[in-house]
Amino acid sequence: MDKSTLQQLNALIQLDIDAVAAYDKAVQHIEDSQIAGRMRMFRGDHERHIDDLSRLVSNHGGEPPKRSADLKGLLIEGFTALRSVSGTDGALKAMETNEKTTTGKYREAQKWPVPPDIKAMLEDSLNDEVQHLEYIQSLLHVTA
Repeated sequence: MDKSTLQQLNALIQLDIDAVAAYDKAVQHIEDSQIAGRMRMFRGDHERHIDDLSRLVSNHGGEPPKRSADLKGLLIEGFTALRSVSGTDGALKAMETNEKTTTGKYREAQKWPVPPDIKAMLEDSLNDEVQHLEYIQSLLHVTA
């Protein structure tokens, strides 16, 4: 795998690392236990993406990023914390913004010229992201 593809995969890993931190902040402010449980499941999906992609990068001679927020991640985390202070609705709106970004990046990844096994992994992750976004948006439309 070429260096450019490893860098692109690492960018996705970092995005998922940032998503995990955002979910941590959002869940703290969600009053409904069912919604909070679903958000924890989504956080778990992001953890799985990190694990799968990190293993892939390592297996191809690259070094995945450390599990800590970068500058963009710190901004996302701060944005999520700020929006979440208003409760469930604010937390969901923050996570909608975050999931739109993540879904968009995984959609872009579908265009990468990668082997079929990697393409399948990226497609599975995109499907997770689409489900996250659809669920959050369905709640926002109900509460709007």
